[in-house]
Amino acid sequence: MTVPKLDHAALFDVRSKSALIIGATGAFGKVACATLGGAGARLTIAAGSEPALSELAQELTGVGMEANPVALRPDSEANSDALVKAAVAAYGGVDILVVASGMNDVSPIEDMSYERFARVMQANVDGSWLIARAAGRQMILQGRGGKVVLTSSARGKLGHPAGYSAYCSSKSAVDGLTRALGCEWGKYRITVNAIAPTVFRSPLTAWMFADDEHARQTRAGFLARVPIGRLGEPEDLAGPLLFLCSRASDFHTGHIVYADGGYTAG
Repeated sequence: MTVPKLDHAALFDVRSKSALIIGATGAFGKVACATLGGAGARLTIAAGSEPALSELAQELTGVGMEANPVALRPDSEANSDALVKAAVAAYGGVDILVVASGMNDVSPIEDMSYERFARVMQANVDGSWLIARAAGRQMILQGRGGKVVLTSSARGKLGHPAGYSAYCSSKSAVDGLTRALGCEWGKYRITVNAIAPTVFRSPLTAWMFADDEHARQTRAGFLARVPIGRLGEPEDLAGPLLFLCSRASDFHTGHIVYADGGYTAG
């Protein structure tokens, strides 16, 4: 048997790729910026808050990354098209789309209004669908393939007793969208995958990492179901993301990649 000759660096090379990152100012969005921008991709970063986005852009460019800020959310067809056009205008196309945005609204279903449920679905499902369609159209037009990474969750697979009917439903829908687009766009060499984290360190989850009694009890109960035995760190998402955005994943599409320490395995 002849041992294959592999260019390992080239497999994960995203230098000069045009990457559109939605929800760039959020916890996962910042991981995506640091991962792809640090690896040499040219970033179009998008979020709803212009001040936060401007601050992030300054931080990224301050360490030598290319970052084109666009203060829009993919909450309409017009905004989604405008985001893609901004990336094309800045860098000549779109090679990578990362949808890192999303929201949750925790409530028992009997107490939740339809309007609250709809807001979660619009943010997590409609936004993913709209921007994926806009970016996919551009990638098809370019004719050189592309990478789409959506954000799912362990809760797309597992339920939760604390009032996650909207969130679990939305993430299950993202899983379905990932598989459907993986099937639709394979012929265009566009891969579509999703990263599904469990709890990882962020401003929203910082309380779970604290040393008070409530945090310790909550953490212990959760970690009893995590085989690796710890909560996630931002760098735990960086490796899977770079894989899914590079040539290394060219034969992987329609997959939900669980970055969860084994939480969904048992």
